[in-house]
Amino acid sequence: MNSVDFIHMADGTRAEYEFIRECEEGRDAALAGTVLEMLVGLGGETFGYKVDRLTHSLQSATLAMRDGADEEQIVCALLHDVGDNYAPFNHGQFAAAILRPYVSEENSWVIAHHGLFQGYYYFHHYDQDRHARDRFKDNPYYDACARFCERWDQCAFDPDYDTLPLEHFEPMVRRLFAEPKKKFV
Repeated sequence: MNSVDFIHMADGTRAEYEFIRECEEGRDAALAGTVLEMLVGLGGETFGYKVDRLTHSLQSATLAMRDGADEEQIVCALLHDVGDNYAPFNHGQFAAAILRPYVSEENSWVIAHHGLFQGYYYFHHYDQDRHARDRFKDNPYYDACARFCERWDQCAFDPDYDTLPLEHFEPMVRRLFAEPKKKFV
């Protein structure tokens, strides 16, 4: 079979969907490489910061690793801004959507909300409420997100920091994306 016969998904047979699953396995296996390419795409432009977004991401992951984070948290720190080029105003939700099938609910929530929580450090300079994150004060992941921003995100803009290279983290990314924890989320 080269392709399915149906033109409406409702008309597909079990055999056709098994065929599709086999075809999609190659795409799924390539996801880690695709995400790493997206990360590399953050290099170059600094947008006024002292480091580009790739370096910022590598610093975040390096900080997380040196702080004793587990591998899943380190990869989340590495990929937290991967959506900047594609969804600059909701990049956290973009990154979380990619990570969600592969990480814990807590880590997914942290990545999805880190942009708002990061605002604690600068929103007031734009006459916005730096405490906007407090609307989530009762969420069980509030403290984890605040910690993520404080220890691994807001402090990762130092051009002189001993940042580990992408090659150090690539095996972690490939392990994370090797098998989803949940396929349909």
